Amino acid sequence: MSTFNDRFLKACRREETDRPPVWMMRQAGRYQKGYRAIREKYSIVDICKIPEVCTEVTLLPIEQFGFDAAIVFSDIMIPLEPMGISFEYKPGVGPIIHNPIRSKSDVEALTDLDLGSDLQYTATALGNLKASLNVPCLGFVGAPFTLASYMIEGGPSKSHILLKSFMYGETEAWHLLMKKLAHNMAEYLLLQVESGAAAVQIFDSWIGMLSQEDYQEYVFPHMFDMVQYLKGKTNVPIVLFGTNTAHLLQDFKRTGADVIGIDWKTDLAKAWEAMDYEVAVQGNLDPTSLFAPWEVIERKAKRLLDSIPNQAGYIFNLGHGILPKTPEEHVKQLVKLVQEE
Repeated sequence: MSTFNDRFLKACRREETDRPPVWMMRQAGRYQKGYRAIREKYSIVDICKIPEVCTEVTLLPIEQFGFDAAIVFSDIMIPLEPMGISFEYKPGVGPIIHNPIRSKSDVEALTDLDLGSDLQYTATALGNLKASLNVPCLGFVGAPFTLASYMIEGGPSKSHILLKSFMYGETEAWHLLMKKLAHNMAEYLLLQVESGAAAVQIFDSWIGMLSQEDYQEYVFPHMFDMVQYLKGKTNVPIVLFGTNTAHLLQDFKRTGADVIGIDWKTDLAKAWEAMDYEVAVQGNLDPTSLFAPWEVIERKAKRLLDSIPNQAGYIFNLGHGILPKTPEEHVKQLVKLVQEE
């Protein structure tokens, strides 16, 4: 095996690197011909639950593009099944919940994960990956708020009316749900670390629809507790990412996360300066820009790289996940550009 590439971990710790590390959210996915071939044989749940297939899918983008970090292939909904949430993936829609949360008794009925038996397939895959990779592999979970959104709304939502009604009107039940999710997702991350994850990322995809006032009242205490609990148990870097979060980045920083992911609508250099360079940052090229002609992608990527101050702790990524139908050649060229700049 070639020498272990620890650029990503060094950047997470804000240590000097010879160049920015590069990886991309959803770097294993439908835009890849190799992934689509595997999906002809296996469902998303199959890939998540069969360690050998999960390992193969996770390795695809590393072998194809030479990213500086891998991320175990899974889905944020997967740990909810052993907690008692029944769901299915509907093509073109996303996860649909069959038994959405509607009351405090529904929250109380949720089962804590038994990590001696639950989710061992992810642990096995991470062990396989650690033995196979010469780059770090991230583990991940969905953040409590984003998971709660799916659980209460019954699926993806644009208005989040049911979620906000529950949050405002069933506040005691809301905090119980958030506490349960924060605890169980933290324990699941620790299982991933014990199994070989060298860093972890918390995805809060829907959090940007909250005002700062609501975030601080209804979510921040649980995110703070979750990150601090992890910090007390492990020293691996913790990445916190959400979209539409320019107004929440200072609160993200206050959780104690090591790395803050920045979406593409936010000026990354200014956001980092506003956080006094006291955290590492990750991002934030617009994923849709990868559909542009190469010269446009090149200009945008160079502009982003040129905007980064001479501070240790920058990780090149997109501002959200790679989209289906993204040209694979553009991903390859972009990784090469970052690695050669």
